[in-house]
Amino acid sequence: MPEIPKYNGTTEPNEHVTSYTFAIKGNGLEDNEIESVLLKKFRETLSKGAMIWYHNLPPNSIDSFSMLADSFVKEHAGARKVATRKSDIFKVKQKDNKILREFVSQF
Repeated sequence: MPEIPKYNGTTEPNEHVTSYTFAIKGNGLEDNEIESVLLKKFRETLSKGAMIWYHNLPPNSIDSFSMLADSFVKEHAGARKVATRKSDIFKVKQKDNKILREFVSQF
């Protein structure tokens, strides 16, 4: 198994799937072996919440790696990087019940 960083739910899920796929496909396997290895070894690249998600998949609910990857990306879409805009800084406001020290410490 190639060395692939474990996905823990805090990074871009598409990047993880792409890195994993390239590592498996570049591992000298026969074409007819790739799909099986992609499916069987994917769980080894997960940790924390992502591993729990995988463990909770209903039995026999995944028919292909493409289906697994789509489900994985949809589940972890919240980890996608979002471009921030300069105008976003003006939307940050201190709540009435928060003292200034608490408000500033979050940055």
